[in-house]
Amino acid sequence: QVQLVESGGGLVQPGGSLRLSCAASGRMFRVYTMGWYRQAPGTQRELVGSIDSGGSTNYADSVKGRFTISRDNARNTAYLQMNSLNPEDTAVYLCYARMGAVTTWGQGTQVTVSS
Repeated sequence: QVQLVESGGGLVQPGGSLRLSCAASGRMFRVYTMGWYRQAPGTQRELVGSIDSGGSTNYADSVKGRFTISRDNARNTAYLQMNSLNPEDTAVYLCYARMGAVTTWGQGTQVTVSS
């Protein structure tokens, strides 16, 4: 089973940028759909976006035009580039890998947008 390790969260000022990474173990990375959810305190988990094995992406309306998901199959890593961050983006961001009906989660990383 794939294991995921996330990195790149932290504190950033409004208008700033962060890049999250999600590194996967194993040799099947290229066939997984990778993506991120986020969850702020007291709210439901929200899908941020995903990238499938062919490189097609989709995003939540709230992040379109600001966030970009990419993948490097040679490095077994997916990336979430977040630009023009605002306080409403503050949440724990959870990376996932999905193949068929099986979803594996990363440990989550905190993103805080505050001045």
